[in-house]
Amino acid sequence: MKKLIHIKTILGALVCLLVVLLFSFRKFQESKFISLGKDRSLIYHPDENGNIIPDFSRVGYHQGDLDIPSVSVVKSISPATSGSSQELIQAAIDEVSNLNPDKNGFRGAILLKKGTYIIPGTIKINKGGIVLRGEGDGAKGTKLLASGKGKRSLIIVSGSGAVKEIKGTRTLLTQDDVPVGQVFVPVENPEYFKVGDEIIVYRPGTDLWIKDLQMDQIIPREGTKQWHAKEYNLSFERVITKIVGKQLFIDQPIMMPLEKKYGGAEVFKYSFNGRIAEVGVENILFESEYATETDEDHAWDALEWNKIAHGWVSNVTAQFFGNSCVNIKSDAKYITVRNSKCLDAKSIITGGRRYSFNVDGQFNLVRDCETTEGRHDYVTGSRTLGPNVFYNCKAKNTHADIGPHHRWSVGTLYDNITTDGEINIQDRGNWGTGHGWVGTTQVVWNAKVKRASVQSPWISGKNYAIGIQGEKYNGRLEGKPDGEWESRSQFVTPQSLYIAQLADRKNKQ
Repeated sequence: MKKLIHIKTILGALVCLLVVLLFSFRKFQESKFISLGKDRSLIYHPDENGNIIPDFSRVGYHQGDLDIPSVSVVKSISPATSGSSQELIQAAIDEVSNLNPDKNGFRGAILLKKGTYIIPGTIKINKGGIVLRGEGDGAKGTKLLASGKGKRSLIIVSGSGAVKEIKGTRTLLTQDDVPVGQVFVPVENPEYFKVGDEIIVYRPGTDLWIKDLQMDQIIPREGTKQWHAKEYNLSFERVITKIVGKQLFIDQPIMMPLEKKYGGAEVFKYSFNGRIAEVGVENILFESEYATETDEDHAWDALEWNKIAHGWVSNVTAQFFGNSCVNIKSDAKYITVRNSKCLDAKSIITGGRRYSFNVDGQFNLVRDCETTEGRHDYVTGSRTLGPNVFYNCKAKNTHADIGPHHRWSVGTLYDNITTDGEINIQDRGNWGTGHGWVGTTQVVWNAKVKRASVQSPWISGKNYAIGIQGEKYNGRLEGKPDGEWESRSQFVTPQSLYIAQLADRKNKQ
């Protein structure tokens, strides 16, 4: 008996040792694209054209350099004793909107006390410096109930205006081919600019680019639209951090190759009058009424964000909506969404529905979030221009795939994503009305999936599958170029690329 116990003890010790060895091996498996120096700083290894995996660390609220603040309460309300609470909440928002902001741009927080607030329409925040705060996103906390019928967003956070070019500041880039990851652009007329200027790096669409990408050759079906160059003029927002000679250094890296062959690029200053800032929504349960599991005549998005820079969503839960918990539109930037859930969507399971956390803007961060019953849970849309990051997020009971959805998304990191479904980066062909190539500089890092397809487009950059655990498959269409696959079924170091890049940048600062 003692001998048997001794053998079991030895076997147990051997198993523990094996686990430690396996963990250690996994921990120190390095990527050929990014490695750690002796001082633990990150070293980037360029490809034959000088492209690197770019720095994704400057995303989210104030580029990750400021913590999400705790804003003082200036107004508290409780649910209406009967009927709608929409007018009560909107009146509080309008009242606080008239306060003068403090030195940090905040007017104050509105505390929604525990209870259920019935909302038959849409609540709007169109001034900056306002925080909408509940007392918890659980059943006994603060619940905003989207009542009745009507496909709508429950809360819309949005300023006004649009990008407006400042005349007389447009100048050409003088570098024939600018690689991914470069943090400066050489221009013909640097005298047009000064440090701190907001600029657009403008990359025009061209017929040759469409042709070489083969997006004028999408196999047609009913409703299919071939791509047209004028629809692919891309405007990357940047800020000048320093000027050296004719080189404008910028706060965000170049996210796709800027090639003279395909029109090169230009730079100009811009303004965006009306874009608001410093808005937060936190600690709230959002719920939509619905009639049946496939009901589509009810609230669609819990939170919609547009025309805003620097905001956050924290510790919220959305359940039973038709589409999303958070829908970040194309003119929203530097939004952090954290510790939030999108649960049990109610709709038909088909296209245009259940985009749990959707990002169409620039420089946004979705982290530590969860979903159930979604289709495209962590997703970007047409011509979404990064960097954007999805980090440490989970998806269960999925009905489609995670990833860039269609028509050329640029510069997204999917970092430590866990899903029982798929992550796909591919040519979607004639799906939708001709989705085609979903984009370039899409990086999947240390993900757990059922299966994945990661392809690179024929031209204009690469996509990366690094440390994916799960089946590799060919995607929808055969014969497409494979992406850069590395360390299949085994994680690489660092465990999180986003966290490592953020730490590396702060250490250097």
